[in-house]
Amino acid sequence: MGRPQFSNADFVDAARALACERGPGAVTVDLVAQRLGAPKGSFYHRFASRDVLLGELWLTTVLAYQQGFVAAIEAGDGLAAALHTPAWSRLHPDDARLLLLHSRHDFVQGDWPAALRRGVRDQAQRFEACLARFARDAFGRAGPAQLRRATFVLAEVPVAAVKGHLERREPPPALVDELIARTYRAIVDSGTRAAGH
Repeated sequence: MGRPQFSNADFVDAARALACERGPGAVTVDLVAQRLGAPKGSFYHRFASRDVLLGELWLTTVLAYQQGFVAAIEAGDGLAAALHTPAWSRLHPDDARLLLLHSRHDFVQGDWPAALRRGVRDQAQRFEACLARFARDAFGRAGPAQLRRATFVLAEVPVAAVKGHLERREPPPALVDELIARTYRAIVDSGTRAAGH
């Protein structure tokens, strides 16, 4: 029998499991290799460093999260975009804890390959483009005040609403959606009136 073959995704999944159990700071090359039963050389054949592995873990997680958010914005449904955070957190509780209870800087460190840096930059630009599109749709323009409202209602309120539940390892209850929706309507309605819509 030959040696088992390991893919990049196998190493990312092992890192994800360790990060979920102990936090991203506890992920080491040795622990990832042990978890897979893989030689360390197999790790370094695929990743230049632990930082690159953690960067890939963060990027794959944020891209998975962003799919539903971007789709809601592209469909012109800002409320669905705001409610995406609790919905996704219920479906993917471990990934939600990784993404929402840790800073990007807990993952994104060191020298990264150009492709990974590009991926991080592209996802950030995609998110900012969604905020700008929503600001124009909801408030008539994408100036600083409108972008601040968009960030608050689409990102800050939903994350704040689910964070305590994720820390307690419980799914966000339906009340969270009601609170997000009420806040969304209050801000969007007042912003629309202020914009003269």
